[in-house]
Amino acid sequence: MQVAVAQVNPILRGWVNYFRVGNSGTAFGKIKYEVERKVRRLAAKKCKRKKFGWKRWSSTVVYGTWGLFRDYRVVYWSAKACPG
Repeated sequence: MQVAVAQVNPILRGWVNYFRVGNSGTAFGKIKYEVERKVRRLAAKKCKRKKFGWKRWSSTVVYGTWGLFRDYRVVYWSAKACPG
């Protein structure tokens, strides 16, 4: 799974960093759920099992061991004060 996650992470990181500035918090929640669901389904198919494996693999396994991207924070930029 680390190989598949390693291929997904740069693409996911790029899209999240692009849309990070602004009000995308609700969209990030949905995207995080769908990406985790797809990765779990891929892992289940690799083990020749049905369903998604929500009880089989915890989130610490998915994000810690497999290394799936999880930095979905929204950044709000503020204007800097002009010197002088």
